[in-house]
Amino acid sequence: MADSPKIVVLDDDPTGSQTVHSCLLLLQWDVETLCQGLLDASPLLFILTNTRARSAEEAAQVTREVCRNLKMAMAQIQSATDSKDCLTRYLIVSRSDSTLRGHYPLETDVITEELGPFDAQFLVPAFLEGGRITQNGIHYIQTHDQLVPVHETEFAQDPVFGYCHSFLADYIAEKTEGRVSASQVSYFSTNEPEATSLERLMGLQDNQYAVVDAAVQADLDRFAQRTLLASAQGKRFLFRSAASLLTAFGNLPPQPIPAETMGQTVQSAYPGVFIVGSYVQKTTTQLTALLALPQVEGIEINLTPLQNSEVDSNLIKAQVLEKVDAILHRHNTPVIYTSRQPLDFSDLLERLRFSVRVTSLLADIVQQLPTHLGYLVSKGGMTSNVILARGLNLSSVRLLGQVLPGCCVVQTAPDHDFPQMLVVLFPGNVGQSEDLVKVYHRLSRQSAPVDQIGEG
Repeated sequence: MADSPKIVVLDDDPTGSQTVHSCLLLLQWDVETLCQGLLDASPLLFILTNTRARSAEEAAQVTREVCRNLKMAMAQIQSATDSKDCLTRYLIVSRSDSTLRGHYPLETDVITEELGPFDAQFLVPAFLEGGRITQNGIHYIQTHDQLVPVHETEFAQDPVFGYCHSFLADYIAEKTEGRVSASQVSYFSTNEPEATSLERLMGLQDNQYAVVDAAVQADLDRFAQRTLLASAQGKRFLFRSAASLLTAFGNLPPQPIPAETMGQTVQSAYPGVFIVGSYVQKTTTQLTALLALPQVEGIEINLTPLQNSEVDSNLIKAQVLEKVDAILHRHNTPVIYTSRQPLDFSDLLERLRFSVRVTSLLADIVQQLPTHLGYLVSKGGMTSNVILARGLNLSSVRLLGQVLPGCCVVQTAPDHDFPQMLVVLFPGNVGQSEDLVKVYHRLSRQSAPVDQIGEG
């Protein structure tokens, strides 16, 4: 579609681009930076808000700031190019977790207030590459060849974003606290004829809530085409989705660098470093497999002392960096990971504040790593966002593609402190048990001599 709108994605952690490539990821959202992103040639633009790592109040504040700056950036571009109405040239997606964790409906409510009105908002949590599908309005996770309703998984027990329903209409009613009843939610199936679907899309109005089935990519491709046709006829839609819908909207060719040859892009012969902050069981299983490799050495950060605010995190950082240096001088690959045991907190705000303290420590460690590492792998969405923004001090970065399904790869600039380093953004809840091992094998090369390893 020649006149397709720009797809603007407010991503609540940096892993929503895990099915696309060649687009910009913005870690700042001032008007000038947003203008540059909106004018970029890619049909997709990601704004990494990191709201899943924030309190509800902070998430609302950040989302509102992004939306207001977006509106100003859109207006500036409209004025400079004498183009049509600025809002209709863009399609807004609130990208969040395929396991239904995040500040919902808070973020879509704020987007509606600032960039609305919308005729409808669609909940599309399917992430097909990760085995998350929606059938008959029920959201499932594929586990060991079985489809498990998502409310029966560990993700539904999340201490911050827990929920009780896999039937998405009931999930919406639960999360809106009855403001929207399940009976008010529209449903779009995978086998609905195009004419019928288009007619229904054109009839939506007044911020109608809707859910969308998707079991294969073709389901989302059809849905995207139909919503774009309706948008071209004046309908305004908002989407709360996981990553696979963005594949359909982007309609991109295969990524320029195939996943299996991504290691050829590594510019340095030095070892890489893994940073593992995610605490979900899938991550722990993958971490165990990685640590079993003979040329990999683990560095555990015990989180229990960090619960005491008087503990000096600088001392922990110094100890970790000393161990990293020793491991690199043995030509091995360090894996820095947080302890796995569950911790108790008095309330959700305390838990979020602690998460910020932990991810800040990991970012501080990254800042002082040797500058000529072969690559960096960040495991966990919140961890990855802070490492990009604070650890590597990036305001924007371009996505190369994926090294494994769902695992984004970005590359720093030649003049960066870590020049042309590959950074893998590996979501905590994605992948099979050996996938961290696969990333290691795809990216690792012969280690450099000890005396050539630079200081961080």
